[in-house]
Amino acid sequence: MTENQKTKKDLQELIETKDFLEHISVDCVIFGFHKDTLKVLLLKYHDLDLWAVPGGFIFNDENLNDAAARTLYERTHLGDVYLEQFYTFGDIKRTENNTHQQLLENKKIEVASNHWIYQRFISVGYCALVDYTLTHTFPDSFNEVCQWFDVKELPKLAFDHKEMIERGLLYLRKNIDYQVMGSNLLPDKFTMKELQNLYEAILGESLRRNNFQRKVLSLNILERLEKHYTGSANKAPYLYRFIDNNKL
Repeated sequence: MTENQKTKKDLQELIETKDFLEHISVDCVIFGFHKDTLKVLLLKYHDLDLWAVPGGFIFNDENLNDAAARTLYERTHLGDVYLEQFYTFGDIKRTENNTHQQLLENKKIEVASNHWIYQRFISVGYCALVDYTLTHTFPDSFNEVCQWFDVKELPKLAFDHKEMIERGLLYLRKNIDYQVMGSNLLPDKFTMKELQNLYEAILGESLRRNNFQRKVLSLNILERLEKHYTGSANKAPYLYRFIDNNKL
C-alpha cells in the first residue's frame, strides 16, 4: 500500500467512525524553548499549503484533558507534560475555510454535504511549554511535515490557528511565573541569567537585570545555593533552584 493509499484509507475510517463527539475538538499550542529561542510546533497537511497546530477529535468515552494529553503524545511522544486549558474557540466563522473539505476533496473521498466534519466546530485550546530538543516530532497519516517555527515567523495557517497561537502566547506571558516553574525547562540548579533568558524569550523583550532579579526574588519561589565557579571567583554567579513546595 502506498503512502497516498494509506492516507486515504485512514481518512475514510476517520469520517466513518461513530466514536467521536461531534462539533468539538481539542487543539494544543505547543511552545518549545531552547537556547534563548521560543518556537511553536506546527503540522502541514498532505496536498495543502497550510499549517496547523496539533489537534484532534474527542472520543465519546474520553475526558477532555485526556484527549489533549493524547494529542500531544501522538505528535511528540512526550508524556507527563503539563497542559493548561487556556481558551475556547467558538466563533461562527472559524471553520468557513473548511480545511477538512479541501483535504477530502484532494483525496477524492466523497462525503455527504451534511456530514459533521463539514459543520461548525468548537475547539478547546490547550497550552504546553517544553524543551523542543527533547521531542520526537513525526507526521501521522494526515500530515506530511511536523516542524518547529519561530513564533515571530509563522507560515500560512489553517482555520483560526494564527489567533490560537497569539492567544496561547498571551496566556503564557500573563502566567509566566506559573508556567516557567512547571515546565522543567531549566536544570535543577540554574543561574539567574539562565532564568532571565527564559523569561525574555517568552516575553519577547529584554529585561533589566537588576529589576528582573528584584522581581523574581520577591515572588519567594527561589532558593539560593552555592556559587557557580567557572572562572574568576569574584564573578561567579549564585545558583538557584525552585523551592520544592512551590513546584507544580
